[in-house]
Amino acid sequence: MVKGDQEKEDGLVPIFFLPGWLLHCAFSLVCCFVAVSYAASFRRNVLHLNELIEKTVAGLGYELVDFEQAERGLFRVYIDFTFEQADSGPITVEDCAKVSHQLSHVLTVENINYERLEISSPGLDRPMTKHSDYVRFVGQEVVVKLRVPMPGTSNRKTYQGIIHAPVGETLMLEFENKDGAAMLEFTLADVDKARLVPQVDFRSRKA
Repeated sequence: MVKGDQEKEDGLVPIFFLPGWLLHCAFSLVCCFVAVSYAASFRRNVLHLNELIEKTVAGLGYELVDFEQAERGLFRVYIDFTFEQADSGPITVEDCAKVSHQLSHVLTVENINYERLEISSPGLDRPMTKHSDYVRFVGQEVVVKLRVPMPGTSNRKTYQGIIHAPVGETLMLEFENKDGAAMLEFTLADVDKARLVPQVDFRSRKA
């Protein structure tokens, strides 16, 4: 009888030891898997929430500009009139109250946890989050920050200039550099964040 057989008869289980470096690698792989799974789940939840809010806002005749989840369970939602209703003027308190009432009901039904819901207009420095924004605001001035520098731009990521009409999925921004006017071509996927440059007409104020 060999030793292993004797251990089994005695009810003993052989113990195997793994090298420390192998245990460390295994633990790192598990942590990476958990982190990737969590990130994927978080992205799915954000996409679902964005679709839910956008559908609710659009059903009331408005456009979802952006939304953010802040600390302590705060949901902040920015709305505007649609492109077809652009001449309706600025978003009012009544508009925000209308969306807040309906959206709070939808979030409750969908069992979305939140502590406070804020609805507001996007302001003069409106975020540019959709391809349609670059169609709607052609001719206006924006600040665009890219995720990574474009090839041949000396690591430059931030540009300020005038929006030109998109060509398919390609967005166009005319800006000034040391050699004069230039055209930046990029896609929505290249954008980290972008906002309109506020235009204030002081001449409209009464003296």
